[in-house]
Amino acid sequence: MKKIGKVYLTITFLVLYLPIFYLIAYAFNEGGDMNGFTGFTTEYFSSMLGDSRLMLILAQTFLLAFLSSLIATIIGTFGAIYIYQGKQKWQNMLLSINNILMVAPDVMIGASFLILFTVIGFQLGFVSVLLSHVAFSIPIVVLMVLPRLKEMNADMVLAAYDLGASQFQMLKEIMLPYLTPAIIAGYFMAFTYSLDDFAVTFFVTGNGYSNLSVEIYSRARQGISLEINALSTLVFLFSILLVVGYYFISREKEVNE
Repeated sequence: MKKIGKVYLTITFLVLYLPIFYLIAYAFNEGGDMNGFTGFTTEYFSSMLGDSRLMLILAQTFLLAFLSSLIATIIGTFGAIYIYQGKQKWQNMLLSINNILMVAPDVMIGASFLILFTVIGFQLGFVSVLLSHVAFSIPIVVLMVLPRLKEMNADMVLAAYDLGASQFQMLKEIMLPYLTPAIIAGYFMAFTYSLDDFAVTFFVTGNGYSNLSVEIYSRARQGISLEINALSTLVFLFSILLVVGYYFISREKEVNE
């Protein structure tokens, strides 16, 4: 059984990672296309870094991911606390609503936001994309924080109140420090989802704003450019750094506990 499991995992990782490494390899192809590797070069990284529009879009994308994840983490954390402290029937209802947003198709969510912004006369642009990303990131944070809340010993909270702590002091000294690993995990997950989202962003971007995924899609329709491979390589490496950073932060937090 273990042997079958290893074979299954190996095949899964190959299917997932081979296309990524194929794309990364051709970012260094001197031939200028993906039909055959003819030689090694880094010129596409240089031309990518010299593309001011692409660099601006890259900065906008990371700013969007940072802000939307931060706002969603704050709202999602306190939303999870509210659900946890609510009555059982309200917990089930709110969790069901939260889970619907997780499983709903991105195209449907994006179209819904487009209709909403159009009906209320809200101008499409950075703010509309930010609000959309915050909205679909909140359920992610809730699902990361809520299990940690359920693991917490309720006697810790009762003891804090018995010692005269206010609700704010209890949150600051007891609950939020305990939830920190889950909050960090929720933030990183929201950041990742925002960074690579295409479907929702495609619907709610205006003429004056573009996201990295939308820009890559637009350029890919005009023909394959190895600058996109180079950019994807850097974004992939940055994602690995995020994962490694999260691992060490979580590990340090567990050791301190």
